[in-house]
Amino acid sequence: MTPPGPSILIVDDEDPLRLSLSLILQKENYHVTTAASAEDALWYLQVQEYDLMFLDLSLPGMSGIDLLVKVHKRFPHMPVLILTAHAALETAIQAIRLGARDYLIKPVEPVLILARVKEVLAEREQPARKNEIVGEIQALLAELQRIDGEDMTPTSTPAEASANPARFLKRGSFELDLHARHATLHGEYIPVAGIYFDYLATLLRHAPKAVAYKTLVKESQGYDADLTEARDLARWRIHELRKVIEVDPGRPQYILNVRGTGYRLAL
Repeated sequence: MTPPGPSILIVDDEDPLRLSLSLILQKENYHVTTAASAEDALWYLQVQEYDLMFLDLSLPGMSGIDLLVKVHKRFPHMPVLILTAHAALETAIQAIRLGARDYLIKPVEPVLILARVKEVLAEREQPARKNEIVGEIQALLAELQRIDGEDMTPTSTPAEASANPARFLKRGSFELDLHARHATLHGEYIPVAGIYFDYLATLLRHAPKAVAYKTLVKESQGYDADLTEARDLARWRIHELRKVIEVDPGRPQYILNVRGTGYRLAL
């Protein structure tokens, strides 16, 4: 029997939603635990750690926001996906500022749920896998040195990227490998992952033209949003993306505001 995959905790007081979301995830071999309240969730978190948590902000007793603060303090590296109604969008954005990874607006399509879970878990695994690969390379180099009795430090660099437009996207000093999801600026690697890579790719495709808020969200996240929601979503994503790309995020050089419209990438 195939062992269960990553563990997920669902915290929501709506019985039908907990059940349906649990079934969707279990079909993909995730190990799922459900809790109807913040208090139940805290008890489960004392028993074991989870790879991901879904959290509804409208909970009886302790609020979802208060639970998020406690969870993020104790498990700062556990991603939390907020489940929210459109009317509570402002609270969901507050949750992201407090450490939540992202939010999904109810009702959520199963395909979007699974895609988002896969993406978030993959992001979490990247640092560990990178360390593992570096360790393997170092071990191989040490073995080669022992065999040949000489310094085997590699001096060659990878071949220049193919001009294949389906894979490589280059504008100005930026270059993205869309298959490997690898980004460089002035030839130097920049650690842009997950949804932030998608936002950068969208800006790059349109550069140097401005990208409207709704277009930015549609092309980067795959769903339609009204203007208010799209503006709030884009502002937070760009805020975080600037932290990675800009020397001074408060005075951006590359990702510029276009008042009343959206953002553009300066090349």
